[in-house]
Amino acid sequence: MLNVKYKDYKLLNGTKKRLVQQVSDGSIIKRFDLTPIPRELTDAVCPHFLELKWSYGCPYNCAWCYLQGTLRMLPTKKRPVIKDYKKIEKHLRAFFDETINNGYGSEILNCGELSDSLMWEGNGNPFSEFVASLFENQSKHKVLFLTKSNEIDNILKLDTNNIIPSFTFNTHSVAKRWEKGAPEVEKRMEAAKKLSENGYSIRIRIDPMLPVENWNQKYVELLDDVFSNFVPERITFGSLRGLQSTINNSADKSWVEYLSEKSNWGKKVDFELRYLMYRSILDHLKEKYNYENVALCKETKGMWEKLEMDYTKIRCNCVW
Repeated sequence: MLNVKYKDYKLLNGTKKRLVQQVSDGSIIKRFDLTPIPRELTDAVCPHFLELKWSYGCPYNCAWCYLQGTLRMLPTKKRPVIKDYKKIEKHLRAFFDETINNGYGSEILNCGELSDSLMWEGNGNPFSEFVASLFENQSKHKVLFLTKSNEIDNILKLDTNNIIPSFTFNTHSVAKRWEKGAPEVEKRMEAAKKLSENGYSIRIRIDPMLPVENWNQKYVELLDDVFSNFVPERITFGSLRGLQSTINNSADKSWVEYLSEKSNWGKKVDFELRYLMYRSILDHLKEKYNYENVALCKETKGMWEKLEMDYTKIRCNCVW
């Protein structure tokens, strides 16, 4: 039996909680805990969540993808690599055996942090079907599929109870210029709508937001497109950011011109401009749709406070 390791974590709300840190060596299941509790206004806010590292790399070529820096030392760089299914199953079963009947709380396992969750759907043994079969015999934990893909045929055949689909959107012009190789936004939207109509609760990320020309109109139109197709369970917003390792290893650096501010999570768009972008779309959601199930991704403590949002109660894409 594999060893499940625990650690006492200080949470964003100031309390402490004993949580699973990793299973065995952490090569498959490990908590993302790289972001410290924010103290300075420039510190990024990010709750510590569990990663299901079934693969790494991505077939898409988004200009700002952090995998360009994260995976830079590997001989494969960001080319997709799938891990052994038997090993994944062994680690998941150890996690389930340890946590399901001992009073441990529910977790969401994010399988889209180091790769696109649906990048292996067109093969003979799609990951979605494989991992869903492991989650279906328990009701405590869920798996999060974070994606820019529209390959959802396999997911449509699965039980909706333990799967959370999450789609990343951007404006049409931004996606066309900087998200090379990824399906068009319209196709992602159609896929999300179809899953919603089939009983799935859909989360979305609008990230990274860029202050391109007419940004206000374009992001409002994107939100209106979303709500004309389905109502997301929650929306997580993020603005353009770049770790130095990402910038150094990016082939197309044209996006870097928008970055002028430093944080403990890389360079960001100017604070006041980010605030205007967030304020505009949050107000639009509230006024037009009475919608407030929102959060920010890797955003600073200062921005949360400026927007009068309580980061200690964050309910973003990767957590309950």
